[in-house]
Amino acid sequence: MAEETKKPTKVNTKVKKEVTKARVYVTATFNNTLVTVTDLSGNTLFWGSSGASGFKGARKSTPFAATSAVETVGRKAAEIGVKDVEVYIKGPGPGRDAALRALKSLGLNISLIADVTPIPHNGPRPKKKRRV
Repeated sequence: MAEETKKPTKVNTKVKKEVTKARVYVTATFNNTLVTVTDLSGNTLFWGSSGASGFKGARKSTPFAATSAVETVGRKAAEIGVKDVEVYIKGPGPGRDAALRALKSLGLNISLIADVTPIPHNGPRPKKKRRV
């Protein structure tokens, strides 16, 4: 009888990162709010959005949807030990202030708030004025 050779099984060893300081990028558009948590070197740890939190259509663009998106991502970040965050906010949407309030309510220490909304220095020609 021939002996059966066993294949070595892969052992899934997922290493949990211990991160105490992180960066939170909030992109608040008129239609959605995107949240990304990265470590200080820019590697994405967690991300989420109003749409991923279960909101559809016009409700995605509300401050409440932004709050729930930030809370879900913030809780995940707090689980791996994040205590201090730097917040970078981009965009003109209604989720800007709500995102900050949600981060503060989670008990995270906000060390920096920066508005990184891109502003054109006389970029391309604007669209024609809307006639209603």
